[in-house]
Amino acid sequence: MDPFDYPKWWEADLVLSDGGTVHLRPIVPSDADALLAFHSRMSQRTRYLRYFGAYPQIPPRDLERFTTVDHHDRVAFVAKLGDDIVAVARYERIDGGPSAEVAFVVEDKHQNRGLGPILLEHLAAAARESDIRTFVAEVLAENGAMLGVFRAAGYQLAREMEDGVFHLEFAIDPTEKSVAVARSREQAAEARSVHNLLHPRSVALIGASADPEKIGYAVLGNLLRADFAGPVFPVNAERRSVRGVAAYPSVLDIPDHVDLAVVAVPAASMDEVMDACLAKGVKALVVISAGFGETGPHGESAERRLVDEARAHGMRVVGPNALGVINTDPDVRLNASLAPALPARGRTGFFSQSGALGTAILADADARGLGLSTFVSAGNRADVSGNDLLQYWETDPATDVVLLYLESFGNPRKFARLARRIGRVKPVVAVKSGRNAVLPALAATSVEVDEASVAALFEQAGVIRVESIAQLFDTALLLAHQPLPRGERVAIVGNSSAIGVLAADAALAHDLELAGAPVDVGASAGPDVLADAVRQALRDPEVDSLVVVFIPPLTIPGTAYARAIRDAVAGLDAIKPIVSTFLATEGIPHELAVPGPGGAPGRGSIPSYPSPERAVLALARATRYARWRSAPQGKLVRPDNVDTETARGILDTLVSDVDGELVELSDADTVRLLDCYGIGVVPYRIVSSADDAVAAAHELGGPVAVKATGERFWRRADLVGVRLDLSTPDAVREAYAEMAELSGTPEVYVQRMARKGTGCAIGVQDDPSFGTLVSFGLSGVVSDLLGDRAYRALPLTDVDAAALVRAPKAAPLLTGYRGSEPVDLEALADLVIRVAALAEDLPRVRWLALEPILASTDGAQVVRARVKVGPPPSQQDSGPRRLRSLTGTFLRK
Repeated sequence: MDPFDYPKWWEADLVLSDGGTVHLRPIVPSDADALLAFHSRMSQRTRYLRYFGAYPQIPPRDLERFTTVDHHDRVAFVAKLGDDIVAVARYERIDGGPSAEVAFVVEDKHQNRGLGPILLEHLAAAARESDIRTFVAEVLAENGAMLGVFRAAGYQLAREMEDGVFHLEFAIDPTEKSVAVARSREQAAEARSVHNLLHPRSVALIGASADPEKIGYAVLGNLLRADFAGPVFPVNAERRSVRGVAAYPSVLDIPDHVDLAVVAVPAASMDEVMDACLAKGVKALVVISAGFGETGPHGESAERRLVDEARAHGMRVVGPNALGVINTDPDVRLNASLAPALPARGRTGFFSQSGALGTAILADADARGLGLSTFVSAGNRADVSGNDLLQYWETDPATDVVLLYLESFGNPRKFARLARRIGRVKPVVAVKSGRNAVLPALAATSVEVDEASVAALFEQAGVIRVESIAQLFDTALLLAHQPLPRGERVAIVGNSSAIGVLAADAALAHDLELAGAPVDVGASAGPDVLADAVRQALRDPEVDSLVVVFIPPLTIPGTAYARAIRDAVAGLDAIKPIVSTFLATEGIPHELAVPGPGGAPGRGSIPSYPSPERAVLALARATRYARWRSAPQGKLVRPDNVDTETARGILDTLVSDVDGELVELSDADTVRLLDCYGIGVVPYRIVSSADDAVAAAHELGGPVAVKATGERFWRRADLVGVRLDLSTPDAVREAYAEMAELSGTPEVYVQRMARKGTGCAIGVQDDPSFGTLVSFGLSGVVSDLLGDRAYRALPLTDVDAAALVRAPKAAPLLTGYRGSEPVDLEALADLVIRVAALAEDLPRVRWLALEPILASTDGAQVVRARVKVGPPPSQQDSGPRRLRSLTGTFLRK
């Protein structure tokens, strides 16, 4: 193989444990000089531990061997920071077999940054592609760091020691533990990279200006007004000071370290700015400047160049075209944004893709009394994305609630995984716009996701989806200040029976239960009477949450009622959420607020809504989330009677020459494939004459059905292409003649009659973003017309499967609706698990349909099955850790 010709998906940008980045790629012969320089920078101790001897220099023969590999039996990766190699990892196949010897070395000053573990992940992934299944390593007993890398990787390690050298051997197929270890390290590294961004010790503003019309003027003023805890360095080539602060011609002229550079210069000047930031060793960039991906192909190219250079030199980037970043921590006080004021301190993190909406969002949060911990507006989202923020907020002790305004997805599979994990400890509330179109600025870094996929993603991950910014804040106010409901039972207390009825109607419309009729204390009741009614409702063990509806009377100020309610609630031990429609106020009025540590209302404050419908909708969303969060998470189960190797062999034989287009398997091959996963199809035969039809009916036994061939007869509601319950040879002959004429071919199906049951359908479809979705619905034209299908993304747990077969709107027909006989839902869930296992094991299966499935009390029988296969789809959240690529070259094609 050409030593310069390697799989392009082996290249990757990596985040290390300290939040910095490096670029990984296979070694090539032109790396010789960089490799010599790398070797010269290593200490004698590091060289000794790697080579078991002094090895002061690399001889020419070794240098050629080290840098010239075949990228198959001999593979080597280099990790580069700028132009320097900082680590090398390699394996060499042993005697042409399935084992390879592995070794790696890290430059001294870059040790303890997590390079060893991530290099091992990428080497193992490359080795598996070359059918290597086992790694062996020789490690000096005194090399504790290297032994620790192997021990902590999550593989089953066998080791022997002889003459002070450990011989290690381990299988490199991913294990549950190795995947968990890698994802834990991924979370820690990506969280640290965002922490560095939001907790800089110093900030440089490149493009600082004294002109009030320019962005650099506004951003500098915002940094200064927030009273940032560290030094702020304006950069302006034409002025010695800007707004009273000493300025510098270039970031290179700043005498101190620069952690964060905020860039507010025209896009045309970005290359010069980047060169200076790279040379200065800046750790993170916030690019407020526009003129990049949103402008077309030329801007997209500039955007890719910006991010590639930044990552290669250890930096993360927010933007370009971003509003900026904010951290209200009193020890940081960072407002590196276009927002004119630092928001009040709170415990809600907010990520917005939209810079234009960012200022309005922050103003709305402040007006409603919603304090924020951190805020990031990512603009074009070329590098730092919502997934990075999810990683950070999961373990951020200052954040309890996560809000997302999303216009597109960069890596939806990863989003689903992260949101599902963080949702178990912190609520995630999201607005997903762009249902019908993706903004040009985001198209280059986005993948299309259809609406059904988004709904499945959010539901499965426990994300609270809302339809607007107003609903986002309605829900956030409740989650940020009130406890989660423990159940669906809602009490309603107020001084207006009319509004109480509206609230009750809204509760029932959102699947909440009324804990009794609404309590009306009367329009003339005083504050103490209303407060007593609130206390009584909250003390009732049959009440899970409370809605207080209030219209101010003419004789007593409404503020008196508000204070009475707040004080009444404060004295109770019952931890139940309260929402109100108070004083027609939107947000948290002062009288209902409990002071928080940062000026914003704190926990226990009672949110108010301008209408009972909005109050109840927020409560219903919190209730559904609480139910999801408290439900069993389920476990990934492996169905019995599965023969994956045979199934792969079938596909190897059938689809080895498939290139791009999907190919439908024959009926016989479909049955063989499904049988490998314990999915039986009701027995049938394909016949070409009336005599064959009669013989097949006799062989199958019992009544049979005769069916026309051709896709146009599949799933027809009028059953024009089928004759049922045929028990005699004459009936079979007559049906054969009719179906052959209808099909226009002598071939027809003869199938044993299945047990009567309710028609269902299970499907698999390849989504360009998630890879695979499993669907379930009732079979028939009505379900098709109404789009009554439920979806789940792989992988599925047993709980996911059980929920999926109960999710369609028509699912009550399966559970005894109006006296009908309930079907065996466990049998349907078992079918879902088997289909999910097949789809997970066999990515070449791109589309599958089991329809109809006749479900009854005695089980579920698959009557018809179809499978389409093709090249495996790209998997964005599989394989070793890496940052999302703007070019997509890391995706396995």
